[in-house]
Amino acid sequence: MSREKFWFFHPFRVRYSEIDGQGVVFNAHYLTYFDTTITEYFRALGYDQYADSKATGIDFHVVKSLIEYKAPVRFDWELDVGARVARIGNTSLTFELAIFLKDGNDALVTGEVVWVYTDQKTHRPVPITTSIRDSIARRESHLA
Repeated sequence: MSREKFWFFHPFRVRYSEIDGQGVVFNAHYLTYFDTTITEYFRALGYDQYADSKATGIDFHVVKSLIEYKAPVRFDWELDVGARVARIGNTSLTFELAIFLKDGNDALVTGEVVWVYTDQKTHRPVPITTSIRDSIARRESHLA
């Protein structure tokens, strides 16, 4: 996966507390990188997921997460994590994510995260609103 697929990136620097005994990022931290990047992606769109969920009682649940490790990521490396919505379903969003060395072109790690828009009282899926769809589609030309 190449950097050109993404319009949004969030920077990270690998902290010592994130590496394991082998000197590479411990596997669970990649999901934290992805989750943080998705939050910042929505912030860049002008969508406040937290405020919206408090006002409506509807929020996203993660139903799938997939990580593919292509190369080790090491302490003190500067990273750019790219995020994009690859697909919008009736009730779900599929995110593609990739971790690159700062200004690098080849993904070190790739991932997919699927969210389902869910009523927090019933825990049942509900349709994604037009306003959320429109804010994503304005930046994700492949979805238009």
